[in-house]
Amino acid sequence: MTLCAAVDSARTAACRDGDAAATLKLISMFVIFFTSVIGISAPVMLARLFHGKPLYDKAILIIKCFAAGVILSTSLVHVLPDAYDALADCQVSSHHPWKDFPFSGLITLIGVLTALLVDLTATSHVDGYSHGHGHGNGNHKEVTGYTRIGEDEEMKKTVVEIETLEAEEERRRVKEEEMVKLKQRMVSQVLEIGIIFHSVIIGVTMGMSQNQCTIKPLVAALAFHQIFEGMGLGGCIAQAGFKFGTTAYMCIMFSITTPMGIALGMLLFSMTGYDDSNPNALIMEGLLGSLSSGILIYMGLVDLIALDFFHNKLMSSETWLKKISFLALVLGSTSMSILALWA
Repeated sequence: MTLCAAVDSARTAACRDGDAAATLKLISMFVIFFTSVIGISAPVMLARLFHGKPLYDKAILIIKCFAAGVILSTSLVHVLPDAYDALADCQVSSHHPWKDFPFSGLITLIGVLTALLVDLTATSHVDGYSHGHGHGNGNHKEVTGYTRIGEDEEMKKTVVEIETLEAEEERRRVKEEEMVKLKQRMVSQVLEIGIIFHSVIIGVTMGMSQNQCTIKPLVAALAFHQIFEGMGLGGCIAQAGFKFGTTAYMCIMFSITTPMGIALGMLLFSMTGYDDSNPNALIMEGLLGSLSSGILIYMGLVDLIALDFFHNKLMSSETWLKKISFLALVLGSTSMSILALWA
C-alpha cells in the first residue's frame, strides 16, 4: 500500500497547482453551462419548429434512438468504469470492506432494481389514471335482438350502432395515446434524475481536484460530453411533449447541474481540504457513480431501446426507419464512446 501511494503521489506532484486549477475550473463552469444549454435545447427547439410536419414523428424517433446510444454509452463506457476505478484505488481497496466485495457491481445492481421499482410504480399510476379517465359510457348495444319494425327504423338503429362502435374505437385510441404520452414523460423525468446524479459526480470531482494536468483536457472533453448527453435527454423531452414551463425547467436543471457540482466541489475543498484523491471522496464517487450507472443502464436498454425497437408501431411498419434508427443508435454510442479517450 505504501509503494502504491508513493507512486500515485509522485505522478501528480508536478501537476498540483491550486491557483491554476481554480482558474481552469472557473472557465470550465461557463464553458460547460453554454454547451449544456446548446445540447439540450437543440432537439427541443427543432421539435417545436417542425411539429406537425410530415416527417416529424420519424425525425423524433431517430433523435431518440441517437439519445439511447448516448445514454447507454455514458453508463457503460464513462460512469461505470470511473466508479469501479474509484473503489479500486489503492487507498480504498486496501481496506475492509472494500477489498472483500465488488461494491461497484452491487450498487449498479441496486440502481437497476431501483429504476425498475420506479418504473413499475409509475406505470401502475399511469394505468390507474387511464382507467379512471378513459372508460366508455356503457351505452354499447348489440345489433341483433332488435324487433323488425321497418327498414327505415332498422337502418337508423344500424347507423347508431356503427357510430357507437366508432366512438368506442376513438376513445380507445385516445386512451392508448394518453398512456404512451404519460409513459414518455415518466421516462424523461427518471432519465434526468440519473443524468443529474452523473453530472453532480463529474462536477464535484472536478471541483475538488487540484491537478491542473487532469482538469485541462477535461474542459474540452466535458463540453462535448454535455452536448451529446444534452441531445440525448433533449430528444426524450421533445418526444414527451411537456408544457413549456416544465420543458424549460428540465433544460435549466440539466444545464446548471455540472457547473453547480464544480462550485460545490470547490467549496468542499476549501472547507475540508478534501480533494479527488481523498479516500472518502473516492468512496463517495464510486458509490454514486455505480448507482447512476445502474439507473442509466436500465433506462437506456428498457425504456428507450426496447420500447422503441420492439413496441413502436411506427418503426414496425417501416423497415427503412428501423435500419436508420439502428444506425442512429450506433452513431450515438460511438460518439460518446470516443469521448472516453479524454473524459
